[in-house]
Amino acid sequence: MAENYHLRCVNCQKEYEKDDVQYTCPDCGNRLGTLEVVYDFKEKKWIDEAHTGIWRFLPILPVRETDIDEHLKIGDTPLYRSETLAGELGLSSLLIKDDGKNPTASFKDRASAVAVAKAHELGYSDIYAASTGNAASSLSGVCAGTGVKAHIFVPQNAPEAKVVQQLIYGAEVFSIQGNYDQAFDLSLKKGEEKGWYCRNSAVNPYLLEGKKTCALEMAWQTGLKLPDYIFVSVGDGTVYSSFIKGFSDLKQIGVIEKIPTVIGVQAAGCAAIKQAFDNGRPFKPDDIVNGDSEADSIAVGKPRDVIKACQYAFETGGFFMTVSDQAIGQAVIELARKTGVFAEPAGAASYAGIKKAIQERRIEKNKTAAIIITGNGLKDIKTPVKYLSETPQKIHPD
Repeated sequence: MAENYHLRCVNCQKEYEKDDVQYTCPDCGNRLGTLEVVYDFKEKKWIDEAHTGIWRFLPILPVRETDIDEHLKIGDTPLYRSETLAGELGLSSLLIKDDGKNPTASFKDRASAVAVAKAHELGYSDIYAASTGNAASSLSGVCAGTGVKAHIFVPQNAPEAKVVQQLIYGAEVFSIQGNYDQAFDLSLKKGEEKGWYCRNSAVNPYLLEGKKTCALEMAWQTGLKLPDYIFVSVGDGTVYSSFIKGFSDLKQIGVIEKIPTVIGVQAAGCAAIKQAFDNGRPFKPDDIVNGDSEADSIAVGKPRDVIKACQYAFETGGFFMTVSDQAIGQAVIELARKTGVFAEPAGAASYAGIKKAIQERRIEKNKTAAIIITGNGLKDIKTPVKYLSETPQKIHPD
């Protein structure tokens, strides 16, 4: 564990000792006052070979070794190289990071593991989350067998497969007759009332630290030879920020010299973070979108980690772009047929994004790039079916 760390508000820059505040800046409040974990890297060690998966990076995680639970293998997900797609896109190399291979088939397992470890450290027996589906399924699965009870708040349109996951893992599930943003606000009220530990994005500063392990893992898997560009889907903004945070930590330690350009891909119907970024500094979380998207995992109209995502993008040369639901649906099928990787719609948004970015000449050709697949396609089969032209051929058994 990295013992030497403190918390800092991304808005007012006020710093707090880790025991002084638990969630957000008391002066700035929710959305505006999200906190980031700041380390004092006195040592250059970032890998612990005694562990595998995300705990390999325990030296730069805010978690005590005595609180981690390794009964599930989280992390060490495949990093594929597709020469075929690289050639079609005009890139010298294309990497595909398939985080759909995590235990609950989602990138969010990385954050849930850290959240549960923190809950254990702080003496909580109950933890809650609001989610469009994946974070909730992830928390439910990671809590199973640990003695920590998961309480889940999902919007009524959450994909059935994800809700079934939550129930099978033994979580208490509240299906809210409203959207994700309403589920989020209700969860905060109920969680505080009950005294449960919070796993919500942008509220709990340690979630980003769990999510950054994907960036660290890519650095480890590539031998520190990172791609020029990384494309990742964006909902609340925390996943996007986590890649820049991970690479920034490695740069501070001195093991890499350059942070890749991270491009955030939003669904066109839910692009509040792109709007806030395009409006320029000072970045404000005022943009609220009443739209929707078939990519449920990124269908967020009132994102909570706006300031951090926008600031990190601005400081490192990143940017945000949008893709249509149709482009996402087609990307699911095309990616599966050309690589064998079946991504859920939000995961395939990164592939739709890199195709659009190349068409619009927003990135240079003959460069290296990676796309992040944040969830497995079996999480939501209703959406890609709409874009399938084929059906099974019915034949007699002779």
